[in-house]
Amino acid sequence: MKGSKHFGYAFPAYSIEEVKERLEEVKKEHHSARHHCYAYRLGLDKKVFRANDDGEPSNSAGKPILGQIQSFELTNVFICVVRYFGGVKLGVGGLIDAYRTAAKMAINENSILERHVHHFYKLEFDYNAMPKVMSLIKELQLEMNKPDFQLSCSLLTDIRMDNAPLLENAINGIHGAKFKLINVA
Repeated sequence: MKGSKHFGYAFPAYSIEEVKERLEEVKKEHHSARHHCYAYRLGLDKKVFRANDDGEPSNSAGKPILGQIQSFELTNVFICVVRYFGGVKLGVGGLIDAYRTAAKMAINENSILERHVHHFYKLEFDYNAMPKVMSLIKELQLEMNKPDFQLSCSLLTDIRMDNAPLLENAINGIHGAKFKLINVA
């Protein structure tokens, strides 16, 4: 008797709609497969996630796939593992191992993109505060965009989200300067 065959796929995904589209693509490509088990995790806070066993015993497929997403600390990802039944029952332990391994291989066969989220600010300040603000811009290695030095001064800049408190605290400590969070992307 032949053993089961597992095929793992990993896709970037930023919405549940994208997950559904990718799942349909995989199902179309592997229409005769017995199981299309998957897991996904979305968003910066990683609170949107799901694991699906697609007919396999409870927690034997989707959960091990999700476990790999968690162990690699990924988000905005969809992983689907397709199983063609080969006539040999693997048992729950065997299924867990097979789905975990296929998910890990799918991750390892792809490139993990690391993206940084930036906060965009408008800094407004008096001329008296300009030396301190310019020193801060230089210290934090920020770019100045759309500088406007007329009766009062302003400029646009952005900083990685994890460094944003440094900028905010420093600006709050400069008399005559303030900031506005204008966008998060």
